[in-house]
Amino acid sequence: MPYDHHTPPQGALDLYDKYAHGLMSRRSFMEKLGTYAVGGLTVAALMDQLLPNYALAEQVKPDDERIVAKDIPYSSPNGAGDMMGYLVMPKDASAALKKPGVVVIHENRGLNPYIRDVARRVALAGYVAFAPDALFPLGGYPGNDDDGRVMQRERDREEMVEDFASAVTYLQNHEATTGNVGCVGFCFGGSVSNRLAAKMPSLKAAVPFYGGGVDEEDVPNIQAPLLIHLAELDERVNTGWPAYAAALKANAKEYEMHMYEGANHGFHNDTTPRYNAHAAELAWARTLAFFEEHLD
Repeated sequence: MPYDHHTPPQGALDLYDKYAHGLMSRRSFMEKLGTYAVGGLTVAALMDQLLPNYALAEQVKPDDERIVAKDIPYSSPNGAGDMMGYLVMPKDASAALKKPGVVVIHENRGLNPYIRDVARRVALAGYVAFAPDALFPLGGYPGNDDDGRVMQRERDREEMVEDFASAVTYLQNHEATTGNVGCVGFCFGGSVSNRLAAKMPSLKAAVPFYGGGVDEEDVPNIQAPLLIHLAELDERVNTGWPAYAAALKANAKEYEMHMYEGANHGFHNDTTPRYNAHAAELAWARTLAFFEEHLD
């Protein structure tokens, strides 16, 4: 069941976006949040509304009989070296019955329960899903997003891109996949999805959710078709879209972009008040159709 609390004021959601992306200290965030704590609503209660409720992050149960899921190690020689990812396969996937693969790339806070659930949804749709944890070299996702964000800032961004590129290679060579591998990412993971499209000619499809594009000089290297999901109220990410779109067009790249009206950054995450059911369901349906077209 997705998030069902009362939605906080848009101004509070905007503040949370800045805080969540390192643009505001926790102290400043709490102080400014007081502006919206009215009508008997305390800052603590408002903060509680804004934070994710991962008890809701189970559209697909970890022990669902239709899938097989486990954490497995993999190697990232140009990144962190030893890495870990959450591998989820349809129960019938095997060397004899191969499936396409999808790397699922988390937000700026590590492999949290929401992203694990997204990996299970991907597997349930008929793909071998692999969701790496960029925080593994630091001990793994710590159990809460605040600490996860701090930890992820300690890692080198280029090394993390290499870690996710190695995950693509891992799936391409996995005995249960056809070798056709795409990726889907959210926030930081959306940016990485764009980066992988420019970095890996063998990538078959990339689906960035509200992530920044690549530099103009890297756009000619993009070979994978792109399905880009953006949120109308996400001013921070959308600022870079016109230049990215112009570069994609100038280089005749295959892409489609959907802007979701009235949606905030993070609209697909069903554990937070930014969740937008209509936008999330439509974007996910488009994502699965895109993978079916380019991976199957």
